[in-house]
Amino acid sequence: MKKTSSIEHQETYTIHEVAQRSGLSIPTLRYYEEIGLVPDVWRDTSSGHRRYSADTVQIIESLANLRAVGMSIEEMRTYLTLRERGDETAVEKRELFQAHAEEVGKQIARLQIHQRYLSFKVAYWDARARGDMDEAARIAQEYERIVKDLR
Repeated sequence: MKKTSSIEHQETYTIHEVAQRSGLSIPTLRYYEEIGLVPDVWRDTSSGHRRYSADTVQIIESLANLRAVGMSIEEMRTYLTLRERGDETAVEKRELFQAHAEEVGKQIARLQIHQRYLSFKVAYWDARARGDMDEAARIAQEYERIVKDLR
């Protein structure tokens, strides 16, 4: 984007500074710009390098947080659209975050089942390695209940 007079007099940040502040990689920042998630990126007319305003950095930091909690690009886009409209969209924002929190809860439950399965496999093979076939048989019976949850 072209440098505007209002941006020209603001403090701006390089892509390297923004990557360091946000924790997002430079390729991710470029991709987010390419797909329209990151607005208002202009280039210095003398160097051609990207320069980010403080407002844009704030948006990028929000995107980094959303990415960190596993939100999709589409969910991020929805959030940014709602963000632009301010507090009048508080209910929609709450619903967006609630739906994502519920999905994360489901993922956690699935991961706990995975962890139980793996723990049983470790215990089973540990018993076999020690030659304790009675313990291995007991674990194998409990293991069958976990396998049902796994699927």
